[in-house]
Amino acid sequence: MSVATPPRFAVGARKPASAPRAPRGRGARRALTGWAFAGPATVVVIGLSIFPAVWAFFISRTKWNGVAPPTDVGWRNYQRLAEDSNALDAAKQSLLLTATFVPLSILIGLFVAVALNRKIRFIGFYRTCIFVPYVASAAATGILAGYVFSPQFGMVNEALRSLGLPAQGFLESPSQALLTIVVIALWGEIGFVAVIYLAALQDVPKELVEAAIVDGAGPWRVFRHVTLPQLRPVTVFATVWQTITALQLFDLIYTSTRGGPLNSTQTVVYYIYELAFQTRRLGYGAALAYLLFAVTLLLTVLVVWYGRRRGSEVF
Repeated sequence: MSVATPPRFAVGARKPASAPRAPRGRGARRALTGWAFAGPATVVVIGLSIFPAVWAFFISRTKWNGVAPPTDVGWRNYQRLAEDSNALDAAKQSLLLTATFVPLSILIGLFVAVALNRKIRFIGFYRTCIFVPYVASAAATGILAGYVFSPQFGMVNEALRSLGLPAQGFLESPSQALLTIVVIALWGEIGFVAVIYLAALQDVPKELVEAAIVDGAGPWRVFRHVTLPQLRPVTVFATVWQTITALQLFDLIYTSTRGGPLNSTQTVVYYIYELAFQTRRLGYGAALAYLLFAVTLLLTVLVVWYGRRRGSEVF
């Protein structure tokens, strides 16, 4: 005995009308309109970033001074990097600068963001003052820092003398120049970190904070166990951004120390500049640039991987 299936539609009922299809010409017109806006920017990105990067890879396998025809040397430029003492010294100084600059920028930026996340008078003015150094040109900052930290007539040494302390060499001292560069870079970059942390602090759910306070948690425990976990994605992003900034720092060094004194501030990026544009060893400089790219990519992947293991999905 078979069971009759009920009809899908009642007698006399109409089938639901299907959504009208857009004409074929309209979809093609929309695609052409989108590419008309995105096309020029795509061409610029490909022409100014992707194409030069691919071309630089082929240059890195040659011996070329930019004038004579290039000579193919294979992977010899990369092999010579392991024996180049100047490249190793530049790598050590870049890593030291990065290891000092990145944690300090994160900690100070977070502290400034917490201080600015309050309802006080003129808070907009204070936030603007913090962000202004980031907008200023790094080249202008380097030139200004040369006067501020001058051993003879700089403002910092004048303040030290007024306190009865000995004057320091700062940018003219091989032992102090790199740390002085870190201080100058922090002055210019703290505003960026503070702004992104400030935006993240304002997005922390107030219900979590209020629940912790009701449970008897003090301000420090609320910040440590409620606020900081909510800031982990921002911390991962800021760490990656500041790491790339430190490894690619050039304009500040160029305008303040030119890699000196005694190559104490010669980072990898500045050494690449000297190889490619001063000694005209374009192939060797391109090989070092690609090695720097590989190290930067590796550090970025490690930071993102560690952040995801801790539950911080940011990329």
